[in-house]
Amino acid sequence: MSSLLNRCILIGMVLAGGLPCVGEELSEIQCVKSTAFLAPSDAAGNRNYAPDRKIDIVHLALEVTPDFGSRTVTVKTVLRFQPIAIPLRELILDAVDLDFSSVTATDPIQAHQVTGQKLIVTFAAPLPPGKEVSVTTVHTAEPSKGLYFRTPEMGYKKGETHLFTQGEAIEARHWYPCFDAPNEKFTSEITCRVPDDMTVISNGRLMSETRESGSGLKAVRWLQDKPHVNYLMSLVAGNFEKIEDQYGDIRLAFYTLPSAISEAATSFRNTRDMMGFFEREIGVPYPWHKYDQICVNDFVAGGMENTSATTLTDNTLFTEASETLRSSDGLVAHELAHQWFGDLVTCKDWSHLWLNEGFATFYAHLYDGFHNGRDSMLYGLYRDARGILGRTNDTVPIVTRTFESPDSQFSFRAYQKGSWVLHMLRSQLGESIYRNCVRTYLEQHAYGNVETADLNSVIESLSGRSFDQFFDQWVYHAHHPELEVTYAWDEKAGLAKVSVTQTQKTSNEVLLFNLPLKVRFKLASGNVDREIRVSAQSEDFHFPLPSAPVGMRFDPDYTVLAKIKLQIPDALLESQLADESDVVGRLLAIEQLSGKRDAASVSRLAKSLQNDPFYGVRLEAARALRAIHSDAAFDALADSLDQDDARVRAEVVSGIGGFYREAAFEKTLAILKTEKNPEILARALDGLAAYSKPVTRETLLRFLNTDSYRERLAGAAIRAMREQDDPDFTTPLMKAIRDRGEALPTSTLGQALAAVAHLARNAEDKSEASELIAGFTANPRENLRLAAIRALGTLGDSTTIPALETFASASKASPDQKAAEDAIRAIRATSRPGDDLKTLRNEVLDLQKENRDLKKEFESLKKKLEAGTPASDKKRERRRKSP
Repeated sequence: MSSLLNRCILIGMVLAGGLPCVGEELSEIQCVKSTAFLAPSDAAGNRNYAPDRKIDIVHLALEVTPDFGSRTVTVKTVLRFQPIAIPLRELILDAVDLDFSSVTATDPIQAHQVTGQKLIVTFAAPLPPGKEVSVTTVHTAEPSKGLYFRTPEMGYKKGETHLFTQGEAIEARHWYPCFDAPNEKFTSEITCRVPDDMTVISNGRLMSETRESGSGLKAVRWLQDKPHVNYLMSLVAGNFEKIEDQYGDIRLAFYTLPSAISEAATSFRNTRDMMGFFEREIGVPYPWHKYDQICVNDFVAGGMENTSATTLTDNTLFTEASETLRSSDGLVAHELAHQWFGDLVTCKDWSHLWLNEGFATFYAHLYDGFHNGRDSMLYGLYRDARGILGRTNDTVPIVTRTFESPDSQFSFRAYQKGSWVLHMLRSQLGESIYRNCVRTYLEQHAYGNVETADLNSVIESLSGRSFDQFFDQWVYHAHHPELEVTYAWDEKAGLAKVSVTQTQKTSNEVLLFNLPLKVRFKLASGNVDREIRVSAQSEDFHFPLPSAPVGMRFDPDYTVLAKIKLQIPDALLESQLADESDVVGRLLAIEQLSGKRDAASVSRLAKSLQNDPFYGVRLEAARALRAIHSDAAFDALADSLDQDDARVRAEVVSGIGGFYREAAFEKTLAILKTEKNPEILARALDGLAAYSKPVTRETLLRFLNTDSYRERLAGAAIRAMREQDDPDFTTPLMKAIRDRGEALPTSTLGQALAAVAHLARNAEDKSEASELIAGFTANPRENLRLAAIRALGTLGDSTTIPALETFASASKASPDQKAAEDAIRAIRATSRPGDDLKTLRNEVLDLQKENRDLKKEFESLKKKLEAGTPASDKKRERRRKSP
């Protein structure tokens, strides 16, 4: 026997029947596996394209009756459509785990098939192109995605029962049958039956509310009479309260659960102002009948721009006590901008997602500039750029067709980098031409789909300039320019010399860039600007000037997304840091100073922290002082706590907490006694975590049981207790979970479970912690359940493995299964069997997963083969098997 066969037999013994026998079944699995490697007909190495549109969907109507007790829905779906170009025999809809009780149509149906992933309706005769046909289905579902319940039985507040849907990217298929891709638009309506005390919100116009005598329920009907895409279909229903506003003839409403309505106005207050700004800036009127925003418990994202009815996380709500540290403006503006970019005009497929997300991100920046000043907008772009430029090996372009799933497209490339592309376009075109291009782009493609080429076409048509190279290097290729810039002044010749080298690693994915740039020389008599174009790997530029510059800025208007390495001489740096007209210049000066430790640099940063007129510069100065980490830097932070802007004050507190010294400890204790802002108190608690002293323990226990909005102080105390890594915190933390668990937000409670596991991981007796954490593995809240499963992995109690294996051995892949497999590996890795046995157990888990996947693939192939077998062959096969 080979060593491989020995290992296979041993694995089979360990599994005790969990895998097929080593022998003929393995060869059968190998055949299935090789079949699985064949790419489907519409794929080319994981490349993704928009699906065929064999039908034009005219209208989709849903009648929904939720059962909040069982967390299920009964849905009647009526899909009205027309075949487009060729006769249609088979209608295929996305439908995941839907239990159909009825499938009918206005034309005769031969049969229908439910595969678990699709609903396939076969008509008795092909439907001719252009003929309007309706298919009506009735089904029940217990959705794992797409539609989410929040009920008291799940641990949410009584009197705040609700549900919400989430379609993007491809979740709608989990609660109704649909064409679940963005390249099809249609009108729609949703009727929902709920108890009389509940509110129903959906897309479009509210058409009716009627009480049904038979069921005792209220039927609420909404009609979306302008076409939109499937993933924007929305239903929210439950116990909500609202506040209202008006912009022209557009009704604005903001819904929260009853316990949060007092905070609604702080998040909602600028919506009307935003809508007016966007209409003026975009040049296209708001395209829908009304605009609702609804905050829900434990939303699956930050916000979702459903047509005329945005869903928001309740984490965006805040009280006035947080001062400037919290604002919903960025989120609200982003989702509102989507009503034009993403809803009115929608990307044709997920490879062009940046046309949705990049526009929404950029227009939120534009509103920030309008509302808070240009410096604030530039600071937002600066922070986005810092996140992009920190990536050194990015070889994936904004537009790519190679991705595993649509969800993987929702990254910095679509959002922040897409936003920067638009900022660069606006900078190169000028604001007036840019606005004209955007307005025309929306008007030409209103209620339709777009690709990047459509935007390029409009820009070229209206500007008279070619932008092929721009889109090629920024959108269809990856990365960004990395520029090493040097500056020198030749007094004798009266010449300024600027040398530019592109240092990014070029390849098929990353190009040398062709960039229009500006260089600004600051003279005693005023500024002198010179335009250059960088296109080669290394270039020198010479500029005659009447006198030596007192300052030099490369890209002074901040118009290019580039990583620029430019060391400014100290004399020029002083001038740059003092220029109140150049916020980005001051930020870049602080970046350079953060790498120095001399007294002069610390003094300059301290001066900026205390005196700069813009909060962002002061905030970055505080971060720079923390990074320098010298005695003088600490003193500068300690002397700068008197800050009117809470954002800067919080950063100073965090900076002080970043030093380990008695003075920092005493300062932090003093802050905890005098500070009123709960967000800043939470920062101070983070800083206290480094000190194992009796007063630290007393303080953390006090804040663990201190009420605060969304329990942010308790959350900070939990973080600090975990950081302390003192097992003595285990008991009071478990008590807090038992006593206050229902009051804690899901994320904070999950954090508490993780902290208990971490603190008790080395205990001799882990039974109490195991019992507490394991009790949450059956919780109906997925995020809390996952937190508990992961916590068991951290705890390392081998007695919990049987419970975890009930999740790991499930036949259907799920987040629970993956978390349980990881937890079991973690537990076994911390136990003390021989290395071979540990390795073997890990291989067992891997093979279990592989076996489940292969069985699933085999069953799918078997069904396909059976479906293709002629009826006469099936009869002969049955006769052959008969005794």
